[in-house]
Amino acid sequence: MTTESPFFLTKIECPICKTINEFETIKVGAYTERDRDTDFCPTDRIWRNSRYQAYNPLLFFTATCAHCFYTREFTAGFKEWKEDAYFKTYRLKSVKQKHLNLLAEADSIIRTIGEVLDSNRYPNETAILKLLLAIIDESLNDRRIDLDLGRFYLRIGWIFRDMNRGDNPGTAAVRNFVSGIQKQLETVRETLENLRLHTTELEAATSAQLNDANQSADMQSQLYPIKEKYDVELEGLRQLYDDIAERLESLRDVAREHQQTSLGVTDNGASPGFANHPSFRHFLSQLSSQWDGIPLDEKEALTWAVKYYVAAYKEGRDIGHGNQQIQASYLIAELSRRINDYDQAKEYFNNTIRTGQEFIYKHRRDQSRTALARKILELAIEQGRLNMTEAATV
Repeated sequence: MTTESPFFLTKIECPICKTINEFETIKVGAYTERDRDTDFCPTDRIWRNSRYQAYNPLLFFTATCAHCFYTREFTAGFKEWKEDAYFKTYRLKSVKQKHLNLLAEADSIIRTIGEVLDSNRYPNETAILKLLLAIIDESLNDRRIDLDLGRFYLRIGWIFRDMNRGDNPGTAAVRNFVSGIQKQLETVRETLENLRLHTTELEAATSAQLNDANQSADMQSQLYPIKEKYDVELEGLRQLYDDIAERLESLRDVAREHQQTSLGVTDNGASPGFANHPSFRHFLSQLSSQWDGIPLDEKEALTWAVKYYVAAYKEGRDIGHGNQQIQASYLIAELSRRINDYDQAKEYFNNTIRTGQEFIYKHRRDQSRTALARKILELAIEQGRLNMTEAATV
């Protein structure tokens, strides 16, 4: 493992409001993916710097302006948007005013989402919300790209799946750290109380010795200065214990403040699921009343993904022939299976197998060109059988 930061900063001027933003860009080789699910979702990701293991790279898949919350996929094309005549002429003009008008609304969904983004406290939730902002902005275009909308919703589904595997990774690390601090403070407090007890026992022992009635008056007179010295030092210890106890209480206050700042706990100590909301789902449910197309879970996200993938596939404008077409057909099939639309899954699995076999035969002398198609064909056959099994149990 390395301690090197996996990011470098990239400055980009927002096309909408002209704000200069600095976006974190993931360095090449910062993490590795060892395996993928049948819908190509990464399932085994390892960051070279283990401090970032809780972060899903999809948090950095999009870039959101800190001022107006305009969001786009963080690609090389976006970084060089000033040199992109097509973007400036056809896409920027159609979305800019619509975005600003939506932002200015009293209950602006763009502002509602943008103001709760918090990559440190809620990395997974923020990744989803940034993708939703990208979906909203793409939907504002006169000529929206359905393939991109499908890709964005698919990634939202992946993040939901990642979240369902366990606790929020961003808050878990903080919660464990603060819990450890609180346990250590309690150990120190118990140690302090033991010291107080031993000091009290020492005080009783010295008092009994120095105030022994069997001692002569002359001896008691000689020991009086010693008794005063004992009293001074023992009083000093008692004062020191009081000072330590006060410091411990201050440290407990710091730990509570750390917990509140990092985890968003309420005044009564309860931890809401997301920002000031009972749960992230509750927040999304509120958003759904403002904008059609807000998924509440993985299945809903995949349902939206299928819708836009099908639209893009049928239109054919943004999906190239060959490998890309075969992959899109397979994704429609596999995602349809995952949302229990077995008939559509069967249709597109069969389509994938047919077009895949035709493509492989046509380019049978070019192994490198057909490698991806062969892999997808194998997946389509395997998942097609699974789809038939699942459909038969319904």
